[in-house]
Amino acid sequence: MLGVEGEKKRREMGVGVVEEKVYPAPLALHEEVMNKPGVFMDTLRRFHSTLGTRFMIPIIGGKELDLHLLYGEVTKRGGFEKVLGEKKWRDVIAVFKFPPTTTSASFVLRKYYISLLHHYEQVYFFRLQGPLIPPAVTNAVKSPPCKPANTNVIESASDSIQQRQRKRAFSISQIGAPLNSPVTGKIDGKFDNGYFVTVKLGSEILHGVLYHLPATGASTSLGIPGDAVDPLAAPRLHRRRKRGGRRRDPAHPKPNRSAYNFFFAEKHSKLKLLYPQREREFSKMIGESWNKLSQEERMIYQDRGLKDKERYKREMQEYKERLKLVQPKEVARAGPSSHTEMNG
Repeated sequence: MLGVEGEKKRREMGVGVVEEKVYPAPLALHEEVMNKPGVFMDTLRRFHSTLGTRFMIPIIGGKELDLHLLYGEVTKRGGFEKVLGEKKWRDVIAVFKFPPTTTSASFVLRKYYISLLHHYEQVYFFRLQGPLIPPAVTNAVKSPPCKPANTNVIESASDSIQQRQRKRAFSISQIGAPLNSPVTGKIDGKFDNGYFVTVKLGSEILHGVLYHLPATGASTSLGIPGDAVDPLAAPRLHRRRKRGGRRRDPAHPKPNRSAYNFFFAEKHSKLKLLYPQREREFSKMIGESWNKLSQEERMIYQDRGLKDKERYKREMQEYKERLKLVQPKEVARAGPSSHTEMNG
């Protein structure tokens, strides 16, 4: 009895009583919301204000997420839970045409839909009233506890350098193919010190890189898909090891660059502006982008490579011609002194 009376007094005084949130009445029809983006944004802001929940437009890849498009693509497929149940979430993601570097688009879009649009969908699409209905898939899209969320950058599932190195150093026994399995391969692309390759080992198809470091002898490695070797790294090592030796002629023509070199330089400068804190991942991201280019898109960079090759041949020919003119003069100047020394 005391407990019941105490509860009544607490309710009368408003102490310790938490009111259950309920859905507000819709301010527009679903059709009106879909046809007028301005009405959608206005009702969405008011909806969150009424519930007392935080509302902000997410930034993905440096651009504002189009919440109206996201809501429309999900509801025209029957709503959030139906989309997930019928595994149509990829169809929703495809509409946004995210660049290849946005590797966690699925996770991020689901997270924002649940936090910003799920309850709105219940009222404006399903026309529900009463207590809030939590999404049935909340547990499926929770952020990993060891990784803080970042609303401004699409997170990529990147491994540590040590993990990537362990993945490269695999053996045939790990693949599970018999030792006498036939091996075939093809070259998908080329960069300064190696190639992108596809290797078929028995029934396994492997994608990776085959690279060569001039300063330390030949070495090859198959990496995880798209894990390209940074073509800028090897020349730096090469230059360091040649310090103290014969200096290169500054008039010597600059070596030609491959199609991948041009693509790498272009993408690297763009990624550095967008994700300056993720420079270690650039090689992998650029390699994945290169592998996804169509033949027509690659032709642009291959044409640049061919033109640069022709430039290098032309400049080398001119350079050799200049050497032929300079060397006889040097021999003529050095001739008398060397003859005197021999006589002495």
